[in-house]
Amino acid sequence: MASRPARLCRRAYRNIQPQDSRYDRGTAGGQVTCLEFLKAGDTLVVWKLDRLGRSLTNLLAIITDLKNRGVAFRSLTEQMDTSTPHGELLFSLFGALTRERVMAGLVAARRRGRRGGRPPSIDAETIEQITAALDAGASKASVCRSFKVPRSTLIGTLDRIGWTGPVKA
Repeated sequence: MASRPARLCRRAYRNIQPQDSRYDRGTAGGQVTCLEFLKAGDTLVVWKLDRLGRSLTNLLAIITDLKNRGVAFRSLTEQMDTSTPHGELLFSLFGALTRERVMAGLVAARRRGRRGGRPPSIDAETIEQITAALDAGASKASVCRSFKVPRSTLIGTLDRIGWTGPVKA
């Protein structure tokens, strides 16, 4: 930055693109190098917030990591400086807004009939057949072989549905 004396900067990086884990896995780009170089007491200065993170969630994760490491953050365009009370307030507001947007998105998805998380590995019909076989006295090992289900998956599914054991008559 031309307006700041060069003696105040330990190292300068130019035009660093934010890393995107979907595309940049395993590569050590300029941003990674820059973030690893910083130590407690340093201040990371960027021209704009979008130079540091691709999304608000990603940006908040990076700034939180910097804060935990004792590194201050300053954005020149948005006039955000986490070393000041005003900057801390802005950072907290960004975090609250992000959490609120995520929760609103999850609620909207649920209203549309979408459910987050990994899809169940055993469908409801198969679970009914498995529990019927187990209630009839079949062993878990034989059920796993018959239904071609890994034992850990069977046990996890039975725990999730609350199956406690064969029904005694």
